[in-house]
Amino acid sequence: MATYTSTTGVRPGLIPEEWIDRLVVEPVAAESVAMNPAVSTTITVNGQLAHIPKVTDDVAANWVAEGAEISPDDAEFSEITVTTRKIAALSIISRELADDTSPSALELIGAGIARSIAKKIDAAFFSEPAPASPAPAGLGSLPDNQITKLNVTAWDSTDNFALADSVAGQIGVTLSCWVANPVDALTLATIKASTDSRVPLLATDPTQPSRRIIEGKPVLISPAVKSGTIWGLPSDRVIVARRKDVTLETSTDAYFSSDRLGIRATGRMGFAFPHTLGIVKLVKTS
Repeated sequence: MATYTSTTGVRPGLIPEEWIDRLVVEPVAAESVAMNPAVSTTITVNGQLAHIPKVTDDVAANWVAEGAEISPDDAEFSEITVTTRKIAALSIISRELADDTSPSALELIGAGIARSIAKKIDAAFFSEPAPASPAPAGLGSLPDNQITKLNVTAWDSTDNFALADSVAGQIGVTLSCWVANPVDALTLATIKASTDSRVPLLATDPTQPSRRIIEGKPVLISPAVKSGTIWGLPSDRVIVARRKDVTLETSTDAYFSSDRLGIRATGRMGFAFPHTLGIVKLVKTS
């Protein structure tokens, strides 16, 4: 019979399911830039494969006379199949720490595991080139001829971002955010309204005063983004698929002689890009 974790410390066995969202799922989603709602739409799937519908042709609309028959038409679909890849973290702690309740060791270890998993998710999502298997393929796996790539000479104005927004709009895509490396984000944040002004050119987000806005869209920061690249992303065309059965377990079996226990978290993630041309990549060329 499994012994469950209680609020008085960590005990070997399966962590109750109601704890998993609190200790892993929700913190990972909060820490990961890739899973930010402004960046992507997160879906939960039951199996290892995620089947993402892709509209290749919309239903045709036509002008018709009053009382005339409306010609029927069907949308055309294809499907993107995404294999969710396993991500895991293992932390080994002493029995004394496991029994510590001020604060709960499980809360502390869970937070550390969540941060580590979030960093790995972002690394796979933004890395260029794409990380080697078994990590899932992210933005770095998309060829330049399948996305909208814009070359930029310098981050010295918002003109290129206005162009990116316009180009996306011409193909029916609404960008929801920009994601930049911290170095490039700092450059953008220090641009002034004019040469003799101390006023930043970029506006601040009224909901988060420390965050900047370009063309009405927030600038998010991730060290996983390659320096010199800024992504313009439409969250409705970027999918993060998360398998439902996230697990969090503890065991003393391998650490019996040292009176320690391991805390292990596992899950499966994958990425899909149903409309790659709607993804804008600004690349500084000098």
